[in-house]
Amino acid sequence: MEKVYSFNQSDSKLIEKILDDDVAMINHMILNQGEALPLHDSNSNVYMIIVRGAVTAQLGENPAKRYEHGNILNIPGKIKMNISNEDAEQAEFFVVKAPSPRLYQ
Repeated sequence: MEKVYSFNQSDSKLIEKILDDDVAMINHMILNQGEALPLHDSNSNVYMIIVRGAVTAQLGENPAKRYEHGNILNIPGKIKMNISNEDAEQAEFFVVKAPSPRLYQ
């Protein structure tokens, strides 16, 4: 009936895919101070759930903004995004893409 998905903890940078089906894709990420994701375009409707620390997001041509744990950031598809951790505390967040990028038009 139910499916259980696990995710890891780490002291170093971590990017792991937890779920990848047609309904949604879920990734779990951990960034230490000064680390970032590669600059890229969002490939679906994205919900970034920040569970620890803070991330800095620069979206499109807009100035970068800092988002703390407890925030859920919604990023529309086809937006250039730069996500980083500028703080001393480790940033941990989940990225939910719905629908899966393979179905996003």
